[in-house]
Amino acid sequence: MSNKIAVITMGVRLNNEKGYTRFRYICEFLAKKGYEVDLITTTFQHWEKQQRDIEKIKKEEYPFGIKFIYEPGYKKNVDLKRISSHHTAAKNLSALLEKEGDYDLIYAEIPPNDVALAAAEYAKKRGIPFVADVNDLWPEAMRMVLDIPVISSVIFYPLKRDAEKVYSLVSGVVGTSDEYRDRPFKNQKLDVPKETVYVGNELAVFDAGAAEKQDTVHKQDDEFWVTYAGTIGTSYDIRTLILAAEELEKKRMKNIRFKILGGGPMKNELEELADSRQIYNVEFVGYISYDRMAAYLTKSDILINSFVKKAPQSIVTKIGDYLAAGKAMINTCQSPEFCRKVETDGFGVNIMPEDVTILADAIEELYDDKDRRLEMGRIARKIAEEQFDRPRAYQRIETLIHSLIEENKEKKSGDFQ
Repeated sequence: MSNKIAVITMGVRLNNEKGYTRFRYICEFLAKKGYEVDLITTTFQHWEKQQRDIEKIKKEEYPFGIKFIYEPGYKKNVDLKRISSHHTAAKNLSALLEKEGDYDLIYAEIPPNDVALAAAEYAKKRGIPFVADVNDLWPEAMRMVLDIPVISSVIFYPLKRDAEKVYSLVSGVVGTSDEYRDRPFKNQKLDVPKETVYVGNELAVFDAGAAEKQDTVHKQDDEFWVTYAGTIGTSYDIRTLILAAEELEKKRMKNIRFKILGGGPMKNELEELADSRQIYNVEFVGYISYDRMAAYLTKSDILINSFVKKAPQSIVTKIGDYLAAGKAMINTCQSPEFCRKVETDGFGVNIMPEDVTILADAIEELYDDKDRRLEMGRIARKIAEEQFDRPRAYQRIETLIHSLIEENKEKKSGDFQ
């Protein structure tokens, strides 16, 4: 009889939706390996900020089961309504697991911390392994947006408390970076297996998409593209990128064009900044399909991993796609882990964030040094193939899950003897 697993996430892209595919891929990967998998997710679609059409989804075919827990939803990524919405989802998850939770292992993302805690406490009660997939740090990331002395500490205390409770209950940890992987061990004495598995991507899908959409992305022969892809929000330093574009335009480097792919809460404000200053070498492309994004990245010359100074992010989702494109990277993310990786592997340069002149100079240096740029791109692609390609990298998740289930079965059979 095959082992039964619940994969719990509040953020997953189902058919024809926006969003990230990590947890869908995990479900598909485990189903292919012979596990019986239930994806447990929310009725609310995080990226589209609206309720899903559940009846429509039920008619679609997936190689795994899908169960929905009701969540009221929210309008902003960081506000009290989101915290309240996740609190409701956590209660509904507990109820669902009590009713239908016949699993051999539970695999849940954290954050949201209270949702992960509901999963962890149920696993403990049932005596089954619980694996936390750490792909962000709350409340650390939320302090980026709401950092008011004393008040923020009071508001975020429940998030901090829940995180530590979750970490105390893990049987195994998967982190999307070494920093995230090691976070549960910071305040807990744990002796459990841990793995770093970058969010990554499927290189075959990226390459096929880029090839299919090449003709829809038009680039003049003399143009040099500097591209950012991702959320346009508080953590991401798009303002400096726009002002660096202005500086290069003033230097008459008019063939350097800036492409900003994606959407987010600060998009309108930043578009107005570019318009008001008449910066004409910046194009806000908007939210586009994954295939077209792949085509844009592969047609670009430099890719920007652009973060503000205080950003808590480590090795984010887009890095797999940036590396897959085989282009030189300019990195302003201050994560020590990622800065070391950029430098040691040699696929890009690290610079200080929020400095217009430093960014403009870095772009100009790579623009002038074609050989260095192309060598960085070659290394980037090699790293993508070796460390970020999901079919290879995600095998470590399955190996961890398999060993925990087998250990638990042996322990239980020993208890009966």
